[in-house]
Parts: sequence; structure tokens; C-alpha cells
Amino acid sequence: MKVWICVPLMALALAGCAGKTAYRDSCGSQLDAAWHELDLAKVEGFAGTVSYSKALSLLTGAKTQQQFEAYEGCSRKAEKARFYIRESRAGR
Repeated sequence: MKVWICVPLMALALAGCAGKTAYRDSCGSQLDAAWHELDLAKVEGFAGTVSYSKALSLLTGAKTQQQFEAYEGCSRKAEKARFYIRESRAGR
């Protein structure tokens, strides 16, 4: 009887672990690209804009989410940060 209880619990535990990796690659690549673009914006002199500050804040949050394996939120925040970086470089 114990086997019938343990097998589904093990399957559920393994499925839960596999679900956390869905956005891992996207999160990592979005963060790398965003940090690179942020550095370029800083070099070009756009570091003082509001959009730059928003992007920096979003990237900090995305990195925190990556550390806690919240990859979907990390990916969304990094993508949004890249939008604000583009806005910053456009002077908005």
C-alpha cells in the first residue's frame, strides 16, 4: 500500500522540479542582452534619463527573480527593461 502512495508523490515532486526550468534560458539570455544594452546606453550618456532608471530597477528585480528561480517573471522583467533601454537611447 505504501508503494501506491509513494509513487504518485515522487512523480509529482519530479514534475514540480521540471516546471521551474521552462524560462531559464530565456531569462539568462534576456538578462545578458539587457545588461549589455544598459552599458552601451551609459557609455552614450543616457544614464540620467528616467527610462534608464526604470530599466536598471527592472533588471535588478529580474536578477533577484533569477536567483530565486522565478524564471518567467525574470524573463518578462528583462524584456521590459530592454524596452526602457531603447526608450532611453531614443531620448524618451
